[in-house]
Amino acid sequence: MTPRFAQRMADVQPSAIGELLALGADPAIISFGGGYPDATLFPKDQLDAVFHEVIHAPGGAAMQYAPSNGLPRLREQIAGLMRADGTLCTADDVLILQGSQQGLDFAARMLVDPGDVIVTEDPTFLGALIAFAPSQPRYATVPVDAEGMQTDRLAEVLRANPRARMIYTVPDFQNPTGVTLSLARRHALIALANDHDLIVLEDTPYRQIRFAGESLPTLKSLDTEGRVIHLGSFSKVLVPALRIGWAVAAPASLMRMGCLKVAADTQTSTLNMAAASLFLDRYDLAAHIGTLRKAYRQKKATMLDAIRQHFPQEVSVTDPDGGLFTWATFPDGFDATAFMRDVALPRARVAYVPGATFFPVSQRPNHARLNFSAPSEADINCGIEALGRALKSEFSV
Repeated sequence: MTPRFAQRMADVQPSAIGELLALGADPAIISFGGGYPDATLFPKDQLDAVFHEVIHAPGGAAMQYAPSNGLPRLREQIAGLMRADGTLCTADDVLILQGSQQGLDFAARMLVDPGDVIVTEDPTFLGALIAFAPSQPRYATVPVDAEGMQTDRLAEVLRANPRARMIYTVPDFQNPTGVTLSLARRHALIALANDHDLIVLEDTPYRQIRFAGESLPTLKSLDTEGRVIHLGSFSKVLVPALRIGWAVAAPASLMRMGCLKVAADTQTSTLNMAAASLFLDRYDLAAHIGTLRKAYRQKKATMLDAIRQHFPQEVSVTDPDGGLFTWATFPDGFDATAFMRDVALPRARVAYVPGATFFPVSQRPNHARLNFSAPSEADINCGIEALGRALKSEFSV
């Protein structure tokens, strides 16, 4: 048979880099590709203890259905974490999600009709573009520099795009570049959103993994008109497999996202929510995050030192204050996708994420995202040295 798919599926296509990253899953390949945390740092013993306890608790509550907006105790705990980070909210302001990725999908479906404009950083998180695709948006993009989204350019973009419905940003240690939106630009972004009556979708999966500099306020904490939807996640600071994220938003937005939640999956796993809640009650999440910060600070330093030693001088990389990634820029005319396919994978035995598909409108092939959190320091040194040899050979031709 020939299925007749809905029009919205026209832009829902497999990622162009999927096959390359599948090859990078070969254990003989040193991969800088995924956005993975370091699995050796997962709190396995503590999670084993809390899962055992919630499973065997009298009455079996952790294995039953739960409220669609999430367990009340977990929402209270997340609200407490938000308040400790300077964002005033209560449990009633929190919606538990199946990972923050689900929040990207819900925000687009709630706000965007086909042909409406989503304003993003350029480049932006590839997973967000995948989540937005079924809503059939158009994109208007704003360049980033060392201080994040260039808000003077954002003003121009908003004036030119009256059908803009939402500004999407990763303000802290942005994926893919690793840069952080400055305080002045955070205030400017909120002011522009107010002037143009736009929702701001603030995506913060890496926010707590800061290992240099001072923490900056969330956009939600600067929001005086209820227009910021804040997305958070335990995936990078606890374990990804829990699939627990959250949204904090104004009541009108949160109610509609809650309706989409019921339609999508009824609720997030009660068992996982109960385990996460008991973990937060029983153990010191801040101390665990401190361990992650120390480890990732060292891994970033190892990667950047190796890049300085082994990469050609024509290649530049960002030096993030936190998060999981650095962003490499190669000379104009260099194709990072072709180089990975033809050289890096088969010869150097190294994988990364080619940068072209992070650009929503006009793809630029001379970039790549490198992850430093997942590989060991030994693999970082070995992989960067091998990749550097391959690049120097390519550039000397």
